Amino acid sequence: MRMPKIPPKLQGLLADAVQKPGLLEKLGLTLASPTGERAYSHWDELLRLPAPEGIAHSQWWLALKLARRAASQPIALTDGQGRPFVFTVPVSVQEALHAIDTGSGGLTSVPEAVTNPQTRDRYLVSSMIEEAISSSQLEGAATTREVAKEMIRTGRKPRDRSERMILNNYRTMQRIRELKDEPLTAGLVFEIHRLVTQDTLRTSAAAGRFRRSDERVMVHDMEGHVMQNPPRAEELPTRLEAMCAFANATTPDFFVHPVVRAIILHFWLAYDHPFVDGNGRTARALFYWAMSHRGYWLFEYLSVSSILRKAPTQYALSFLHTETDDNDLTYFLIAQAKVILAAVESLHAYIKRKTDEAREAESGMRALDRFNHRQAAILRHAVRHPGQAYTIAGHRLSHNVVYQTARTDLLELRDRGLMTMRKRGKQLVFTPVEHLVERLKDLGMMNQE
Repeated sequence: MRMPKIPPKLQGLLADAVQKPGLLEKLGLTLASPTGERAYSHWDELLRLPAPEGIAHSQWWLALKLARRAASQPIALTDGQGRPFVFTVPVSVQEALHAIDTGSGGLTSVPEAVTNPQTRDRYLVSSMIEEAISSSQLEGAATTREVAKEMIRTGRKPRDRSERMILNNYRTMQRIRELKDEPLTAGLVFEIHRLVTQDTLRTSAAAGRFRRSDERVMVHDMEGHVMQNPPRAEELPTRLEAMCAFANATTPDFFVHPVVRAIILHFWLAYDHPFVDGNGRTARALFYWAMSHRGYWLFEYLSVSSILRKAPTQYALSFLHTETDDNDLTYFLIAQAKVILAAVESLHAYIKRKTDEAREAESGMRALDRFNHRQAAILRHAVRHPGQAYTIAGHRLSHNVVYQTARTDLLELRDRGLMTMRKRGKQLVFTPVEHLVERLKDLGMMNQE
């Protein structure tokens, strides 16, 4: 990925402007609103846009920078020279925050399937699996979604590092649900890192501890170019303490919207890069902790990483724009607000698709009302995936029930002639019978009689 052009220094632009009578007054008339999204075009992008009539791009940039500086607020995160990171909340981000706060992402309502006790666990598990896969793929995990889902649902052991990364992420998402009421501490951050990196590091002892001064860590893009040189290892304890204070809303001394705080926390961990590996996965996990900690329960059902994975260059660019333009976090806020809204819309689309599929399948399967909702779900899935194997562990995980309940569900389906059962090692494996739809239709006719 090409590094963006570094903007000209504000001091030099100001010194040049005061030498030109009337220029500052003229620029005052061309100032874009500091909350407008165009005002946050990076210098690299601004050069490709037509400047207002009568002024040069450098003068236009000066006008925009003066407007931003007047509206920006600092936080305790600093760069290698001790300069603080700052942010503003543009209109586009304000609109996104309103949509998130209403609980619907700008859509009409929270999906009923997410609030229905009979179906919400299934969607929760699916979303955690999706996030685990996508977050790992952002860090280089190479495996198919089908194989990864099969591993998690059946409970088999991972075969390689990629599968281990995915399983670790899944278990981390589960753990975050348990930790959401806890304040962020160094110990909690280390625990999350251990979960994320278990059995995936070259040195296993590096899990859950700071990188050392002799462990050189550089941030590279996908082509191997150095994008950032993280802070020195000796600074990490103090920096982590400041990050936890920010996450727990004890700093700064002004209001920061919880979603903005969660996005900045994501950036903060990734910027400091306190670990030898797994920093990106840990940063995204902390974002989920922050959202859950502040009561945004819908985010348990979203996969932000699945959106980021579709445009990894934009994700990396939002970091670079922030770091190359006076530590202005607004670039990252704008980019992540778009990602969050896309994730909400994706959840709605996914649930609608699954609901339509189930409705279509059920139109010819009146017999489903003979089964409990978990059994009906597995039968719907089996109709769409002939030959799929099911296990008690996978069924238990998918519906968040105890072992005995999952076992009873599957044995009843076998006893009613809808599944066959065989042993695979010590595991019982259930497979749909041939002509399952016809068998269900027959049961439906019997039900009518």
